[in-house]
Amino acid sequence: MLVKTGVAGASGYLGAELLRLLAGHPGLEVVVAQGDSSAGTAVGELYPNLAPAYPDLVFSSLDPAGLDALEAVFVALPSGRSQDLVVALADRVPLVVDLGADFRLRDASLYPIWYGFEHRAPELLGRFVYGLPELSREEIAGARLVAAPGCYVTAATIALAPLVKEGLIETVGVIVDAASGSSGAGRSPSAAFHHPVVNESFSAYRLLDHRHTPEMEQAIGAQILFTPHVAPMTRGILATCYARAVDARKGARALQALQETYRGEPFVQVSSEPSSTRDTYGSNTVRVTARYDARTGYVVALAALDNLVKGGAGQAVQAANIALGLEETAGLPTLGLVP
Repeated sequence: MLVKTGVAGASGYLGAELLRLLAGHPGLEVVVAQGDSSAGTAVGELYPNLAPAYPDLVFSSLDPAGLDALEAVFVALPSGRSQDLVVALADRVPLVVDLGADFRLRDASLYPIWYGFEHRAPELLGRFVYGLPELSREEIAGARLVAAPGCYVTAATIALAPLVKEGLIETVGVIVDAASGSSGAGRSPSAAFHHPVVNESFSAYRLLDHRHTPEMEQAIGAQILFTPHVAPMTRGILATCYARAVDARKGARALQALQETYRGEPFVQVSSEPSSTRDTYGSNTVRVTARYDARTGYVVALAALDNLVKGGAGQAVQAANIALGLEETAGLPTLGLVP
């Protein structure tokens, strides 16, 4: 029997990507799609690519009452907005997967510092499971509340967490240099991410204080200096991470550690070649590699993914599959679109 599923915030890019992936899911059936900005509009009118899968589905206004009879709800709202909806659903829906940042951090005091708002439901933080399957699969299984990581954090964590866990790199002064496609800014118009501004340009932003920094540090277990960039592409994340090796012998094991950690993982491909965003386009796959530079004593680890799939909607579906006891790979593409 299909699991009755709703998507709150379905009219944004992440919400639309959820609808795309769930349209082919053998175990989840979308019956509600909520989005205030597009309430009353047919899904196929706003996103013609989705029309064949959802010929009769219409966006409705955000309303927990319209979701509490469902078995699974994905919340794809901007940071600071999901917590109020989640509070209303937490004890009324068997599974809530939040794609925003509202329940990713364990320490509520970090939200005013990094996100600019006081957390309004700190009592729920301890009930959420961090939804990165490659690190938390056992905790996700059977969970009712899942906080799905974002794109930058997923890429950096996949690249660095095994190296920290194996004691191969120093855990202070780790540098994450990552570039994102413009879709990461969402569907709402923004001067900084307007196509004429982004096209044929490459720029850094939010130096030293990007809001995903504490989440990276929490997930990776290291002090992180994070510099994000916007690249002239629609989708993709490429994270280039630098960390000093504990010693030459351990540094030389970096690639081997990634291979051993991710052996058998359905959505992580470890390669000896540099990673490319194009190879992950449209897929739930992360491509990762590492090198040790004996001359400087640094390890360089790279990860590439599609920010809307493994960095967002696909990751959430993967976590939901595990939480519900479904096949982990259900509804999720592993092959990227090339060219």
